[in-house]
Amino acid sequence: MSAVAFGTVQTRVFTAPKVPAVFLMFWVVKLLTTGIGETASDYLGTISIPLAAVIGVGGFGTALYLQLKATAYHPVRYWITVLGVALFGTMIADGPHVALGTPYWFDSIVYLALLCGLLTWWRRSEGTISVHSITTARRERFYWGVVLLTFGLGTAVGDATAIDFGLGFTWSILLFAVLIVVPLGLWKLGLNVTVAFWSSYVLTRPLGASVADWLGKGTHDGGVGWGIGPVTLIGLLLFAALVAYLAVTHSDVDHAATHAREATAQPRANSLP
Repeated sequence: MSAVAFGTVQTRVFTAPKVPAVFLMFWVVKLLTTGIGETASDYLGTISIPLAAVIGVGGFGTALYLQLKATAYHPVRYWITVLGVALFGTMIADGPHVALGTPYWFDSIVYLALLCGLLTWWRRSEGTISVHSITTARRERFYWGVVLLTFGLGTAVGDATAIDFGLGFTWSILLFAVLIVVPLGLWKLGLNVTVAFWSSYVLTRPLGASVADWLGKGTHDGGVGWGIGPVTLIGLLLFAALVAYLAVTHSDVDHAATHAREATAQPRANSLP
């Protein structure tokens, strides 16, 4: 790790990207974090709003601080940070609706505008918004800002379809299950790989949250009635097991190394992000 100057500002440079390789396990764990963030936020809210705020803000801030301070990628540290973002992102998405009474579709438009603005700033500043480019501290800060806004946007979109548009959880699950594979199909037809990645990344939030809500909410609310507490606990246990697997096997690091070798040997504009 070293520091280089961008104009008059110095930033740390890392020997490898501080994010995991994007393969099947990445999407599975990401979907888990979205569901946990949704039900954990609701569950904590039933216990104590101040406690939920302390855990959401404090947990997110601590996890992000440790992640940004580190000089290399580690799956436990990275995914705990994503989990912290999931919880905090749910709260900031629900906040305007609860405090100001704004409809979720309006909040979705606001978050979409903020996300597009930040991505544009990142692209103009660094020349790329690819996840493979997260090799400097400055790019990592952009990355986590974008991740946070994707959770806010995804939460608002999921609530908009289920509540504002009256689709409920089941139809929302079907809708987002279809939509999330659209970027993959468009990528196969020539869509820019980075656009395809971030589009899918946003859609994991409403899909995972809709599934978690469907499992946790009561039958009178359109769910199956498992309870938000048990669903949160099950999600956390699965999350811990999968992240532990990644930490022990280093499979995400191995995938990243393989991808880098293939990209060097045979560059391809539309390779997976």
